[in-house]
Amino acid sequence: MMYADLIDAEDFRQRLVALGIDLPADADPDPDTCARLAAQRQAEAGVPGLEALVAELEAQTGVMLPEVREALVNHLRPIAG
Repeated sequence: MMYADLIDAEDFRQRLVALGIDLPADADPDPDTCARLAAQRQAEAGVPGLEALVAELEAQTGVMLPEVREALVNHLRPIAG
């Protein structure tokens, strides 16, 4: 049996933090909040690697939880496109 790693809220958050996006520990961990904060950071100072991450994640929508996909589409696709 093969198991696929799903891209969930925690994985999404970790990928954003790995790019240097400061997501406060007390921030709401839901993907919508994380994506909104990442988009804000991109607008303020730019985030190297964010466009590549968005492209990578969009290529994996089959293993992405719906709430992560929605946050990506609503907040990060417009700024990385």
